[in-house]
Amino acid sequence: MRIRRLRAVAGMLPWLLALGLAGCNTVQQPAPSKVKPAAERANGTDEAQGFAEAALGKQAEILAQGNLAINGREQMLVVNRFSAGTATGAGGANTSAIFVMRAAVLEQNGGKWSEVLLCDEHLKNPYGYLGGSPAGRVTGWRLEYRQDPKEGLEMKFTPAEKFEEEHWNAGESSEKKNPGFNVRWNKNAKRYQSFDQSHERYLSEVPSLETPQSILK
Repeated sequence: MRIRRLRAVAGMLPWLLALGLAGCNTVQQPAPSKVKPAAERANGTDEAQGFAEAALGKQAEILAQGNLAINGREQMLVVNRFSAGTATGAGGANTSAIFVMRAAVLEQNGGKWSEVLLCDEHLKNPYGYLGGSPAGRVTGWRLEYRQDPKEGLEMKFTPAEKFEEEHWNAGESSEKKNPGFNVRWNKNAKRYQSFDQSHERYLSEVPSLETPQSILK
């Protein structure tokens, strides 16, 4: 009887060993990672830069990206600088000012990117020229921008007549002669518009700059 018991135990040893190994493998199995692979993140960055360059050329620089308008859609603020490295502070940790030749805000909708704001010689959105825009052509702008946690991206465009190096940091020469134009996402109209000096009313677009008078709404 004792011999039979020993044989029975010996026959069960392989099964017990297999179960033990299976238990170890189950415990040691790592949890799936929630961090995106570096290659995937790099592809996303390259894709965004590609759309930026399609809008403003090879010199396009992405200044800000994300839910900029707080409308649930991905947006990018893209610019062509006059000179790299000319950014200056403008009175806040979440604010900066630079000199640009062109600027644009791109928005992703349904997997496609479209231009929802353009600043070149004029300020305009897909509906027309922004209210209060200067009638004459502007060759360069001083751009100040900040991301407000409640209102979203706010931009101030000031025509800059001269870009001599001594004015790059202060921007005082052009800013004293030319008023700035504040632009922000109008949640009711669902587009970027300029607003009046009191920051209380948005200015509707005008079809032509020959009659620059805007209607407040």
